Amino acid sequence: MEVCTLQTQEAFVKHPFLRRAAAVFASAALTVGTLMAFAGCSTDHPEVTITYTFNGKDYQVEYVLSRLDAPATVQHFIELADAGFYDGTCIHDYNDTGLYGGGYYLSDPDDGSHYDYSADMGLKSFELEEINYFETVQDLEDAGNAFTQSVWATAGTAEDPEKGDGIYTVYGEQRGKVDNQYGRDYTHSTGALVMYYTEKGSGQNVVISRADGGKNNDNRPLQYEDYVTNSATSLFYTYTGSSTSSDLERKYCVFGKAKDYDAQMKNGLLAAIKEYTSEQEDEDEEYDFTTTQDMPLNRYDRFASIRTEGRRAEFSTPVSMPIIIKSVKVTKY
Repeated sequence: MEVCTLQTQEAFVKHPFLRRAAAVFASAALTVGTLMAFAGCSTDHPEVTITYTFNGKDYQVEYVLSRLDAPATVQHFIELADAGFYDGTCIHDYNDTGLYGGGYYLSDPDDGSHYDYSADMGLKSFELEEINYFETVQDLEDAGNAFTQSVWATAGTAEDPEKGDGIYTVYGEQRGKVDNQYGRDYTHSTGALVMYYTEKGSGQNVVISRADGGKNNDNRPLQYEDYVTNSATSLFYTYTGSSTSSDLERKYCVFGKAKDYDAQMKNGLLAAIKEYTSEQEDEDEEYDFTTTQDMPLNRYDRFASIRTEGRRAEFSTPVSMPIIIKSVKVTKY
């Protein structure tokens, strides 16, 4: 099934393969109307390839996304990927149930340089550096990248909400918030691709654009909601646990699934990590693959009430041999 959207028309000029296709169509003397119909269409199930680099080797994992389950989240993730936001970031938290990334670099605190496998940089002084998400996306937008807003600062009243300034977070499409007539494509099970948000206090309201267009809200498409569940920025994880988690599915948005989890993740990247750690433990019984990083949370948040809460989190970060997100490429729109 195809879904035609204004957002994909706006993004048309950024996609190299679409530009090449346009040139082919133009050379065949197709009409402008036909070309725009092609440019404005996208599939229910886009696909992306995330290339993880570990121990000098690249591991590609293909994911199928679902616009039926999470249209705003899929659009947001694709726009960040197309803008190159994720390239060079690291897996900042690694455990038995997931690889968490999308918001941090491994950086040298002395000069700010980011860890790069292509250079002989060493790792002794590298630490986690949180990306200033809001400043970065605005810089990327200034450079010509388009970002679709689905959450705004409050204006109007709760009874008659209006959009304030767009805040570049994404409408939370956790289970139960999107009416998918075809049923849920993906659940929070092994291989799920999940957009998540950092912990923060409630009480800050935002305006969101409902996924149902207001059909189940007296035809009012805009609604006041608590900021917490609509505060996701760029953080995502691949769930590697063995049991399905309905609790996490209600909390976070599952928007995709690994296409071949066993071959590409379990027997690919995760197997390489297991082999590497086993070799290190044979040489040093006290070896630990991850190092605890005590990090402040939400210090770049758009709302002062959230920035000043003083929340922190401990991450289990692979530092001695990092896992780098080399790229996130959209292969099917």
